[in-house]
Amino acid sequence: MKRVLIAGAGPVGLTAALLLLRRGIAFTLLEQCAELPDDLRASTFHPPTLDMLDTLGVAKDLIAQGLIGSTWQVRMHPSGERAVFDLAVIGDATAHPYRLQCKQSVLCRLLLDRVRAEGGDVRMGMALEDFSQTEEGVSVTARDAAGELHQFDGSYLIAADGARSVVRGKLDLPFEGKTYPETTILATTRFPFHEHLSGLSNVNYVWKEKGTFSLLRLPDLWRCSLYPDGDETIEDALQPSSIARKLQEIAPCAEGHIVDEIRPYRIHMRIVDDYRHGRILLAGDAAHVNSPSGGMGMNGGIHDAFELISTLAEVLDGEPIEHLDRYTRRRHPIALQEILTQADRNRARMQERDNDKRRAMLAALQRTAGDPAEARAHLLRSSMIEGLRKAAEIA
Repeated sequence: MKRVLIAGAGPVGLTAALLLLRRGIAFTLLEQCAELPDDLRASTFHPPTLDMLDTLGVAKDLIAQGLIGSTWQVRMHPSGERAVFDLAVIGDATAHPYRLQCKQSVLCRLLLDRVRAEGGDVRMGMALEDFSQTEEGVSVTARDAAGELHQFDGSYLIAADGARSVVRGKLDLPFEGKTYPETTILATTRFPFHEHLSGLSNVNYVWKEKGTFSLLRLPDLWRCSLYPDGDETIEDALQPSSIARKLQEIAPCAEGHIVDEIRPYRIHMRIVDDYRHGRILLAGDAAHVNSPSGGMGMNGGIHDAFELISTLAEVLDGEPIEHLDRYTRRRHPIALQEILTQADRNRARMQERDNDKRRAMLAALQRTAGDPAEARAHLLRSSMIEGLRKAAEIA
C-alpha cells in the first residue's frame, strides 16, 4: 500500500501532491474547504522557490500573473532615505533573480488545476477529524459537507493543514515559541503609492516617526501593513478614520485612499521539535510559523514539500522508514536558524523606535547593499538560497 494521504490544499499540500503525481505515487488529498479561498495570505515568492516551481511547469504561468521586482528596500519616511538591495547580484545562483509579488491563491489554483488535469485524487469539502497509525499504515476519518464520515487508508499522512493544524493538535505536539506583542493591520488599496513616493520598490519596509509600516505591491493593489500608534488600542486602530490617517501620513491624497480590505492578525514564532511522528509527517505552517517580515513562511513550506517528497519517494522505493528522519535533519535546523531567526531579526529591526539606532541600522544596510560581495552574501541568505545549500549538505 503506497498511497499517501495529504491533509490541506494550500501551497504546501498541493505542491506535495503534484510532486507525488510526477513520481507516479498514488495519493489522496483532503481539504476541508469546498473551494480554494481567495483571501490575502502570503504574496512573495523568492528566487529558489520559483526555480523549484519551474521544475513542475507552473512558474511561467505564476510569473505571468504576478509582478516582478528586482529590488527590495528598507526606508525612512518621510525623508525617503533608503537601502536598496538588487537581486541581480545573485543572477549566477538562480534562474529567477527577483522577487515575484503574487497572491498565494494564484499558485494554489495553478497547482490544483494541474493536479486535477493529470488525474490526481483531490477531495474538497472533506474535513479531517481523526486518524490512527500502525506499523503498516495510517487510517484517516474525514467528514464531508453533508456530515457523512469517510475513511481513507494510506501508507503515510502528510500534515500540510496550516498553523491551526488538526493533525498537530491530535498528536498533542508542543509548538514552542512566542506570540509577538503587536497586532498587524493589513489594509489593501489600489492607490498608486509608486506615483507618489520616489524610488519605491515592490517590497518596502519603512520606518516612520515612532512607528513602522510596510508597502508590498501586487499587480492590482498595494498591501499596507500598519500598526496601532502609541497608546492606540487595536479597536481604535481598526477604525476607518485611523486607517485613513495612517495612509495620509504615508502619501497625502485630497480624495482619500479607497481601502478594499482591513484585516488584523497576530504574529507567532513557533516550531515543533520533530517533523516525523511514525508515519505522520508535518510540513509548512503545521511544523513551523514565523513573522512574515522577509516573506519566508510560504516559501519555506514549499521547500519542505520538495525535501519531504524526495525523501519519502526513496522510502517507498525500499529505504527503511528511519530514512525519513533525514527530512527533519535537513529542514528543522534551516527553519529554526534561517527562517524563524531571520524573520525574527527582520521584525525586531523594523520595530526599533530609537532614531539613533535606526540610523545606524540604515547606514549598515546601505554599506552592505553598496558592497557587491556583501550584498551577494546578504541576498543569498535573505532569498533562502543559502539555507537550501546548507540543508543539502546534511546527510
